[in-house]
Amino acid sequence: MMKSTTTGDPALIRRINTGIALDAVLKGEPLSRAAISAGTGLNKATVSSLVQDLIDRGLLTETGQGASSGGRKPVMLEFRASAGCAIGVDVGATYLMGVRADLRGEVLAERRRKVEPAGGRSVMEQLIAFIEELLPESPPQPYGVVGIGIGLPGIVDGAGSLLLAPHMDWEPTEVARRLEERFGVPVHADNEANLGAQGERIFGAAAGIRHLVYVSAGMGIGTGLVLDGELYRGASGFSGELGHLSIQFDGPACRCGNRGCWERFASEQAALEAAAAIGCGSLEELTQLAAQGHPQALRIWGEIGSYLGIGIATIINVFNPEAVLIGSRLSMAARWLEPAVQREVQARALPFHRRQARVRFAELGDGSAVRGAAWQAAEGFLARVKAGEA
Repeated sequence: MMKSTTTGDPALIRRINTGIALDAVLKGEPLSRAAISAGTGLNKATVSSLVQDLIDRGLLTETGQGASSGGRKPVMLEFRASAGCAIGVDVGATYLMGVRADLRGEVLAERRRKVEPAGGRSVMEQLIAFIEELLPESPPQPYGVVGIGIGLPGIVDGAGSLLLAPHMDWEPTEVARRLEERFGVPVHADNEANLGAQGERIFGAAAGIRHLVYVSAGMGIGTGLVLDGELYRGASGFSGELGHLSIQFDGPACRCGNRGCWERFASEQAALEAAAAIGCGSLEELTQLAAQGHPQALRIWGEIGSYLGIGIATIINVFNPEAVLIGSRLSMAARWLEPAVQREVQARALPFHRRQARVRFAELGDGSAVRGAAWQAAEGFLARVKAGEA
């Protein structure tokens, strides 16, 4: 009896090889067909066929000739980032920030809006209208809008549903599902601090860092944890709520139900509460006063910086990261916050832990999360291409 032999499905093998070839160009462009073959181990005929398919699908383009190594000059290939676009939105307690980006995550258009107060349109209605403003008038060919990424200020489950947003008038909502139904494209919704960590890793100050804590300091404080190169989500997917560490056992009540939470002392909310005593109603006004040398404004920022540093010292002692990046709204006051932050970290973090830990403000400022959201949507599309689903 003839022994049966297991063989791979040709269509599956081609999809796998297509992903390998596309990855090679994404990581090493501009790249020739011969370089793809040499780098991946795929034979030249297979590479030629795969590349032509990707060109026909609008994902690769020939960009001219490269340098010759002795024979004919090779034709170079690049990924066609303009073949589609991704939408990224950061939903804050008081604002909406959005970008339309190409398939590399580079920004094509940007919008900002204030969130209307309770009693007006629901946050979901405002979010839908805001996304509509970001849609291109003439979708790039051939793929148009490939996906939407949403950063949310609270606890978000694996299905992209917002479970809790302490600083917003927003009931638990199936954000991703509702937006997918409305716009007809895949939607990835996540905690904005997680997306901020990703944004800094891809486009900002955290390139190549494998142990990172991103501190999103806005109306509340959230953290994105990158441990050994991977985003850490915890057993239930809800890790990173370090803004609710208690730093004062009998401190003021927090909206989460706890008392003395770190974010009650070191957030935009804390700054605004202190600023009200000197007639300031916004962070922008408070930073303007500080720039003018106003002593009370400088004192407020110094206190906020000290409390930020106290929490960050604890983070360094617990996680032993290579870097801690401070982003979101408080980054606009970096020049006044940083001295106090660094002073407290030096005084409170264990010397062995702080030796290699860099504490700095996010390179992208308050744009880390929105860039991470757009990148996540674009990455989801590329994953579908490699899986043969797009």
